[in-house]
Amino acid sequence: MLDIRWIRSNVDEVRTFLANRLNDFDVEPLVALDDEKRALLAETEELKARRNEGAKQVGAAKARGEDASGLMEEMRVIGERVREADARLAEIEEKLGYMLLCIPNRPHESVPVGKDENDNLEIRRWGEPRKFSFEPKPHWDIGEAAGIMDFERGAALAQSRFTVLKGLGARLERALVNFMLDLHTQKHGYLEVQPPFLVSSRTMQGTGNLPKFAEDLYKCENDDLWLIPTAEVPLTNLFAGEIMDEEQLPYYCTAYTPCFRREAGSHGRDVRGMLRQHQFDKVELVKLTTPEQSYEEHEKLTENAEEVLRLLEIPFRTICLCTGDMGFGASKTYDIEVWLPSQGKYREISSCSNCEDFQARRMGTRYRPKGGGKPRLVHTLNGSGIAVGRTLIAVLENYQREDGSVEIPGALIPYMGGITEIRA
Repeated sequence: MLDIRWIRSNVDEVRTFLANRLNDFDVEPLVALDDEKRALLAETEELKARRNEGAKQVGAAKARGEDASGLMEEMRVIGERVREADARLAEIEEKLGYMLLCIPNRPHESVPVGKDENDNLEIRRWGEPRKFSFEPKPHWDIGEAAGIMDFERGAALAQSRFTVLKGLGARLERALVNFMLDLHTQKHGYLEVQPPFLVSSRTMQGTGNLPKFAEDLYKCENDDLWLIPTAEVPLTNLFAGEIMDEEQLPYYCTAYTPCFRREAGSHGRDVRGMLRQHQFDKVELVKLTTPEQSYEEHEKLTENAEEVLRLLEIPFRTICLCTGDMGFGASKTYDIEVWLPSQGKYREISSCSNCEDFQARRMGTRYRPKGGGKPRLVHTLNGSGIAVGRTLIAVLENYQREDGSVEIPGALIPYMGGITEIRA
């Protein structure tokens, strides 16, 4: 959420960045409503001051034995006006709050202006795509032939876009989770957390998932609980409503969780296989920092996610998303895209974002500066470290052999109990 005072002082800049983000939010009604709130506050304060003074005058008049009925009637009328003004102020506050929740974050000055993925900026590439002596198969053909994926039973148990992993497929998924968690906790300094997989509306609102993305979320019908779309939600909210000490920052945490998304706007996209599922596993990275640290920490977080793919020796590229392709809450986002041989192109496997103080203002997460002074909002960062199911896809496709078997990357063999290949 953006600061209303900043919006009022920078209306032209707000209009510009909203246009660059292809967002049709109209800032004029917001400012007009805030103008009404300010005028009403001033009027209410004046009325309350007059009411307080009048109460004293009534008391003095009665003490002198004088008739105070006229003055009391005036106070009654003022009291009614105060009640009406307070009711209108509450109405305005609620509407203003909702409007502010609907404004996306302001892009960082380094973010390229553009409309869609065609305007994203490639930052770097790592690794060379393997040249196969045969036509590489897609992961669903590899997985079904090896007996490690069952899409029909997944759909029978739930619906489409759910998958059953079996045998070495399930073990490979588990190996990837443990490999990523060990890397991030033992080498990169993240604290492992096991958060709830169900969270409240307030928690969802804190990270910007509500009200904007309600249709993409799964809600428990009889409770104020939502299935998390990513561990970013509970991890970022760990200190919601709290004031941290600067010595705690930067705060690093990581978690493995299943993630749940309705994918309401993706009908017809990636319908085959495991690339776009309603339930998927992910290892998430979250940082809370001071404003001065956040962009350096953003680069480090992205590098931490990239290292997963370097150690697995799978080619990838990193791109900076343009204004029109960037997520609602981000000020700047790097996407890491992994090479998928069956498609002959790179596909997203991680998004690493700096949200600056956008989420912190919604959550009320601040810190006390070392040198004293008023508490300041933290900056929040998050990134997939990385999407486990998509990594499994990348392993199957990049390490496939002509006979249908799959080589296990060296970094995963210890996590596979010494198993070096998958065969039917």
